[in-house]
Amino acid sequence: MLSLVTYLRERPGARVEDVARAFGITEDELVSDLDVLPMCGTSFRGGDLLDIDTDGERIWWHNPAALGADAAEPLRLAADEATALLVAARAVATLPGLREGDRQALLRATAKVEAAAGEAAAASSRLSVTFESEGGVFADVDRAISERRRLWIRYYSPARDELTEREIDPIRLVSVGHTYVEAWCRRSEARRTFRLDRVAEIRILDEPSAPPEVELRDLSEALVQPAAEDPEVVVEVGPGGRWVAEYYPHDEAEELPEGGLRITLRTPDPASLRRLALRLGRDGRIVSPADLADSARQAARDALAAYDGVDLVGAEAAGGAGGSDAGGRHDRQERGL
Repeated sequence: MLSLVTYLRERPGARVEDVARAFGITEDELVSDLDVLPMCGTSFRGGDLLDIDTDGERIWWHNPAALGADAAEPLRLAADEATALLVAARAVATLPGLREGDRQALLRATAKVEAAAGEAAAASSRLSVTFESEGGVFADVDRAISERRRLWIRYYSPARDELTEREIDPIRLVSVGHTYVEAWCRRSEARRTFRLDRVAEIRILDEPSAPPEVELRDLSEALVQPAAEDPEVVVEVGPGGRWVAEYYPHDEAEELPEGGLRITLRTPDPASLRRLALRLGRDGRIVSPADLADSARQAARDALAAYDGVDLVGAEAAGGAGGSDAGGRHDRQERGL
């Protein structure tokens, strides 16, 4: 349709059949497109929309100057738009990871917006934004990537609830909800992705970064993308756990009786699926590998044991049957895992 606009602009009174033939569409399809074009333009004000119509044989464009160079107008910002832009610009300028040249360019642009906004800029000076504390880590990772140097990190793994020390060769920074560094991990000798807000400590090493040649992955569908050589895990879920097949990349999802699924998936860190098992409760269980199923069952026992002896009088008073169901929940969770 963009090409159609240019075509019609250069051919006043073009014949419908000729235009349809030129674009390889039917005359009905062309007329349908012509019904849409009058809703397009530089704004919704009168005269800015395309004034195009047809008598069935020829096409007439009555205001071709609407898209001419003389019709272009400077960008105008409303007061709320100027405020939002200035607040965001000032916040970004404080990020530790921002290169100094970029920071200066941003500050110059901010000053120009302030001057153009006039009184509307006053409100923005009373607002401020504070980013997460990962900014310092971001700066070190960004520097290590630009200087091609290795990093030492102490990293918290929630799946194992432990801090580990690693040397990594950073490859790139990515943002998918949170900010991550994709790197070659010297501890696991494999590509890994680390979330910056889970880095407890970081140092830039003098040793040069030398990650193996790896093909950059398309992360648009998922941040974690299992490899064919990763360990295989089999999980069986009931109807209440079918969401697992939508949330986790998997090799196979086999239908089970009564609406369940037998899901086969791969992960570089099978232990991380213990949290999935605990979350599923009676709606699912890990089938294999056996040692992972055993560790998930033990994790459930340990979690439930923390509630042994807890005074449930308050719960009974609030919910009536709260105390009587406590043992049942314990049994059901153990059977589910």
